[in-house]
Amino acid sequence: MTDELRKHALDALTRARSRTAHLTSCVDDGELTAQHSPLMSPLVWDLAHIGNQEEQWLLRAVGGREALRPEIDSLYDAFEHPRAARPSLPLLAPAEARVYAADVRGRVLDVLERTPLEGAPLVDAAFAFGMIAQHEQQHDETMLITHQLRKGPAVLAAPEPPHHPVEPLPAEVLVPGGPFTMGTSTEPWALDNERPAHRRDVPAFWIDTVPVTCGAYQAFIDDGGYTERRWWAEEGWSQIRAHGIGAPLFWRRADGVWLRRRFGITEEVPADEPVLHVSWYEADAYARWAGRRLPTEAEWEKAARHDPEAGRSRRYPWGDGDPEPFHANLGQRHLRPARAGGYPQGASPLGVRQLIGDVWEWTSSDFLPYPGFAAFPYREYSEVFFGSAHKVLRGGSFAVDAVACRGTFRNWDLPVRRQIFSGFRTARDAEVRTGGAA
Repeated sequence: MTDELRKHALDALTRARSRTAHLTSCVDDGELTAQHSPLMSPLVWDLAHIGNQEEQWLLRAVGGREALRPEIDSLYDAFEHPRAARPSLPLLAPAEARVYAADVRGRVLDVLERTPLEGAPLVDAAFAFGMIAQHEQQHDETMLITHQLRKGPAVLAAPEPPHHPVEPLPAEVLVPGGPFTMGTSTEPWALDNERPAHRRDVPAFWIDTVPVTCGAYQAFIDDGGYTERRWWAEEGWSQIRAHGIGAPLFWRRADGVWLRRRFGITEEVPADEPVLHVSWYEADAYARWAGRRLPTEAEWEKAARHDPEAGRSRRYPWGDGDPEPFHANLGQRHLRPARAGGYPQGASPLGVRQLIGDVWEWTSSDFLPYPGFAAFPYREYSEVFFGSAHKVLRGGSFAVDAVACRGTFRNWDLPVRRQIFSGFRTARDAEVRTGGAA
């Protein structure tokens, strides 16, 4: 069992590092050190930060080794330096950052080989190694967002998502009311905000079978959705008016056609693909316009995990097995969402599609702790973000690796954020009839 755990941890760490190398080797040093948006760090900061976190947790905390570069800890402390200020720091140059990260990784492999994977919370089931693999993959997603924001020709390529024939699907699915188990106390690499498992009673509700598509969202735009104050939360209305927002980020209209920029390529917006790069405010406004609402976080998780026939919660919509390529669009295998209705083998027991992968889905819920929450292994991962400032997103996106995506995984961000790979689906109470746009 210990050998299997070591291999599992090694595979996760290796997969993350391979992706990091890909995202940082496809551009020159000038682009690595540039800040492509004040919302994001220079790519070279992410590269060295990945190595520094790995050193702090796996070499020092787990392995008990002496610090390699203690003088750079503060430079790569995400709480000490906001993203907009990071280009002015005396950061490691690209070549030095690569050497540092590689040196740390070489030593970590020795620690992994020598460490008993039991006996303390940080090493039980190789938790710390899984935490660091997830951390690196999360920064890989952040770096992919930076690639989307950068100007210039395309430097990334990937095959198109599989084009599954999509049979006619119901617009929405009824999720029966009653209790279900939310969160987890048994998933070995689950992070603190996913814990503990607890019972949640959720009244019956209807939820969209697939995420809201670009075509459906265009109808909202064409109906004056961005000019009608009544659909918008007060802060959202102020945001779109102040910044002249009238469509999802990266969209523009030319000769009567909606176009978008995607990783350096300009293309027509595909009507049957889940809408991407919308803020919580935009998702909320669309839902109001459609006579619906965003699902709560508990509703989303019940739709994704609850098996009514078995009376239990699954790890994933399709069951307890790890994601396979035919289940979901994950891991940057593709550089876009699949068409709505794809991945039928990844459907939930009730037939809801694409709950994992493709696009992060905004929920109506604030990011709050579960009953019995305990911060581990440090407060700054989750606890400092709890409150009404951040909204919860669920399900992952095409940019998320499977190690950092499961039925209980919780993401959170500010409701104004649009650069993230965010979409949404809508819901309604079971007793409420859909009235459509007023």
